[in-house]
Amino acid sequence: MASPSPYHVRAPAPLLLFSLLFLFSTAVVEASGHGHPTTHLHFYFHEIFGKGPNSTIAQLPHARGGTNNSTFFGRMTVLDNMIREGVDPSSCLIGRLQGLAVDVSLSDSALLTLVNVVFTEGPFKGSTLQVFARPVLETAVVIERPIVSGTGAFRMARGYMLSKIIKSPDPNNLLIIEFNAYIWH
Repeated sequence: MASPSPYHVRAPAPLLLFSLLFLFSTAVVEASGHGHPTTHLHFYFHEIFGKGPNSTIAQLPHARGGTNNSTFFGRMTVLDNMIREGVDPSSCLIGRLQGLAVDVSLSDSALLTLVNVVFTEGPFKGSTLQVFARPVLETAVVIERPIVSGTGAFRMARGYMLSKIIKSPDPNNLLIIEFNAYIWH
């Protein structure tokens, strides 16, 4: 009769069960933010795009050769939009979304966006999120943008933002986008 191998040890059932529970609980922590706090923020972006002194965007002069008529390739826009608690343009202003958007594709409506979400009021006042993305506007109802860093309460943050356009009370001058940000910091 062969003796049992010293390398083949049978774990007692409770120890095996505990080990499996530990592995599954570790996976849940990993999925929810790698052991870091997770913050969900919900806010509304308000962009005034009409021509005039209250506009929150500025289009830079076209690159040499103009733009491609079907995609606006090469168009650059600088943003300093309002972030509000609600859809109503008079709702509480909590910050600004400041950055740059560039039309980067010859074949579709893709942008390269580099923006800072700057919190000026509330519990995250003085903190920022940095977002770097390539949304394709014509194909998506909900657009996902990665959060690549942050400052203040969001130092070394990462995560993502989901956005969708909301019906505007003034569609000729005001763009409203609802944002849900999920941040690990």
